[in-house]
Order: sequence, then structure tokens, then C-alpha cells
Amino acid sequence: MLHTVIASRILPPLRRFCRSQDGNIAVIFAIVMVPTIGFIGAAVDYSRANAARSAMHAALDSAALMVAKDDAAGDMTRAQLNTKANAYFTALYTNTDVPSVTLTATYSNSATTGSSVVLSGSGTINTSFMKVVGFPTLTLSSSSTASWGMTKLRVAMALDNTGSMKDDGKMSALQTATTNLINQLSASAQTNGDVYISLVPFANVVNLGTGYKNSGYIDWSNWSTVGSIEEGWTCGSSYNSWYRTMRCGSSSNNINSWNGCVIDRTQNYDVQITAPTTAATYYPADQSSYCPTVITPLSYNWTALKASVATMTPSGGTNQPIGLVWAWQTLQQTAPFNAPAEDSNYTYKKAIILLSDGLNTMDRWYGDGSTPSSQVDARQQLLCDNIKAANVTIYTIQVNTGGDPTSAVLQYCASGSGNFFQLTTASQVISTFNTIGTALTNLRISK
Repeated sequence: MLHTVIASRILPPLRRFCRSQDGNIAVIFAIVMVPTIGFIGAAVDYSRANAARSAMHAALDSAALMVAKDDAAGDMTRAQLNTKANAYFTALYTNTDVPSVTLTATYSNSATTGSSVVLSGSGTINTSFMKVVGFPTLTLSSSSTASWGMTKLRVAMALDNTGSMKDDGKMSALQTATTNLINQLSASAQTNGDVYISLVPFANVVNLGTGYKNSGYIDWSNWSTVGSIEEGWTCGSSYNSWYRTMRCGSSSNNINSWNGCVIDRTQNYDVQITAPTTAATYYPADQSSYCPTVITPLSYNWTALKASVATMTPSGGTNQPIGLVWAWQTLQQTAPFNAPAEDSNYTYKKAIILLSDGLNTMDRWYGDGSTPSSQVDARQQLLCDNIKAANVTIYTIQVNTGGDPTSAVLQYCASGSGNFFQLTTASQVISTFNTIGTALTNLRISK
């Protein structure tokens, strides 16, 4: 009787349990969780590995560039290159997921292909999840190549020498910064001609140099020994309080009295580098009282370049376009400067640095020398379009110690937002030139 009672109480629930499929969900979930956890874990581990590899590649890139820069002269031994490469990489690579990286440096050099170094790194990362499915580590590797010796650099500097540069220590800072940049770029040259630099000091005019007076490139049609076209002199009239009359093209205006200064060429040649072959394309002589230091064409005479920097004196109004177009002109293998010929076996990188401490106030046609001129800005914008179309890199610097608005045209002219520098103190000129110098040096190194 008792057995029957117990059976009647136990067997029905047991039959229901056996017929029930609810327990299968737990079993299925347990089975599915194994690969699910594996997939999630793999994503986490691969993400860590990818971050570590990206960090490794960035460190290899930087280390390769540094080694290339150190061996610009091509005189380091293979052992020295390996030592340098390891030291740079170790300092740069800080990812802790890969505790040990094996680094190899392969160096090659030839007269026809230049020098190159290949840095290769490899290491392993310990997995957190994938080890459960049999992958305790992941191997990662990367490499970077830096080449040098086949790229030559030509840099033109258009430097503001206007009157306001005498304030706040700007002129002395510019001279120091320019001298430092000459030293920096010249140090990256392996042989003469690897790096050329030209200097174009500008105010409202530029100084072409008196040596060109008989070149046939000068327009003397408005020439006067007793006044300046751009400073307000006009033929047959007097200028403000000077009470002198400009004598245009008269026989008494001996060209031997010319101080070397020229004003903007006839439009639209003022924004081009068309060779001076006709009267319309000649360079108009102007006896400016604000005549700056003479332009120095492309040169690797570092001593002469630095001597020219030391003679720069602030005076005159701001005409950025004339400084910029003459900087561009110095890079051309045409008259009047006839830049050195380019060897087809090499790649040439060309750049212009334009520094100014103010806004455009005058050119041959517009402005009064003190009030900002949108018309001069418009001419400059056209000029910058032409320069960038010619594949010349432009760096622009506004030394804004007087609270001027940001120069829209300098921003526009820069070859990218990173090439425009807005400075508020004179001392920043020195560090900015150093930054640009590093960028220019890297133009000679291709990854």
C-alpha cells in the first residue's frame, strides 16, 4: 500500500521531467557560449595586437627618419646605424603589451639610388582570451624604409623688412631664426647643391641689385632719381611736404644713381614669373627711400647668406605679394636669376617661407602704406594659386604682436592648415623656423 502511494506521488513528476524540453536550452546555451566567448575574446586580443602593431609601425617610421637624418653625410658604419636605430626605437616604442621587440636594420648605398635603411620589428603579444582555444600568443611585425640622397631641396625665404619689424624685438628674432635655419638646412646637405637657399627681404618694394641696371630687364619709363613712384611721386606733380617734382624718363635721370629697387610688374605679370622679354614684362625701377637689403639668389654659400641676413634693416610699408613673387622667381631657371640646372637623376623639392608682421598696406596701385588693403590681398591670392599650382610648398607666418586680425590671405596661401603659423611674440619666430626646418629636412627623406 505504501509503495503504491509513493509511486503515485513520484512517477507523474518524473514522467513530466522526461517529457520536458526546457532543460535543452541550458545545454544549448552552454555549448554556444564556448565559441561566443572565443569570438569576443579574439576581437579583444586582435584589437590589442592591432594597437601594438600601429605603435610599432609609428616608432619604426620615426626611428628610420632619425637614422636617415643622422646619416645625411653617408659616413656611418652598419654597426653605428644598428645602434642608432635600436636606441631611437626603444625610446619611441612604449606599448607594454609587447614586452620585447626584435629589431633589425638593413642599410644600402649606391651612387645611382642613394642611401636607404629598412627597419624591421617583430614581437609577440600574450593573449587574454584566445589562449583558451589554443592560441596563447600572437606574433606581429612591421617595417619602415627611409631613403635619402636622391632628393634635393630648394628653399626661398620672403622676409618682411617693413618699418614695424623694428618693434618688440621682431627684427633681431627674425635674423636669429633665419641664421639658425640656414645652419639647420645646410647640415642636411651631403654635398654642395643638395640644399639651396635664397633670401628675399621685402617692404613695399624689393631690391633686385644695381648689377642689373644694364641687363635690359629694367623698365625705366617712370624712373626718377629724386623720388619714388610708389611713395606718391607722380610726373609733373609734387609729393606731400617734399615739394619736389618727379622727372619721368628725362635725360638727367642717370641710371647709375639707381639704388636697385623695383616695384610690381604690370598686371597680370605681377602674379606670374613670365620671363622679361618685352616692355610689359620688364621690372619697373623705383628710387624708393625704403629700399631693403639686396635679394640673394639660390646659393649654398652659407657664410654669404648669413652675412646678408645680418644687414637687414626695417623700413617701409607692407607689400607681401612682391616679396612672395620674387621668392618664387629665385626658384626659376630663367632670367633674371637663372637658378642652377636640375639633374634629372634627382627629385627636387621646392618651398617658400613667407613671414610678415602685418597686413598688406600698399603695392604699385593700391593702398596708402598704413591702412590694410583688400585689393593687395586679392593680388596675393591670385599669386598663391599660381605658386601652388606649380607644386611649390608654401609656409606662411604672421608675427602678430600688435593685435591685428588674423591674416586671411596668409592662411589661404599656406599649403595646408599646418603650414600657417600665427605668432604673438617675437621669440616664437625662432621656434617656428626650427619646426619648419625639421619639416623641410624631412622633405629630403621619403618613407
